[in-house]
Amino acid sequence: MPDNTAGPVVSIGSKALGNPWAGFILALVVIVLDQYTKIWASNELIYRVPVEITSWFDLTLAHNTGAAFSFLASAGGWQRWFLAAVAILVSVFVAVWLIRLEPQQRVLGVSLGLILGGGLGNLIDRVTLGYVVDFISWHYQNWYWPAFNIADSAIFCGAIFLLCDSFYGEPGKSV
Repeated sequence: MPDNTAGPVVSIGSKALGNPWAGFILALVVIVLDQYTKIWASNELIYRVPVEITSWFDLTLAHNTGAAFSFLASAGGWQRWFLAAVAILVSVFVAVWLIRLEPQQRVLGVSLGLILGGGLGNLIDRVTLGYVVDFISWHYQNWYWPAFNIADSAIFCGAIFLLCDSFYGEPGKSV
């Protein structure tokens, strides 16, 4: 008689799959935090009027109709749906990757959860508003880094963790 005390195992073919829930929960936390801060910024900040926090950090409400660094921002409108489609395809790819992780691949799961949450956070803006809300602005003297948001930060951190895991993790395991 089979022992069912360990709970259900999801399998595709002959491969048993790891537990993706931690990555999906992290993605949900990123989405909620990202959307909350974007709503706050949209309600409290005046468009393109910086609020100085430090000599190198401002809160500045901006709307990005393009991709990273405003790439394609002035493309005439078609980029909204093109970038949304790309975000959906990448999100599906990342979600499937998350589902297929082995349980010991924790760093990879965190990486993918951050990337998925950030991508979906920006996708929500792009589909509902037609642009992505940015509000975090770093600068040094007259040199300004493009404004960004929590979703962008999550994608960046997830990509860094992904790179570290690929260089320093053992094959099939996360550090």
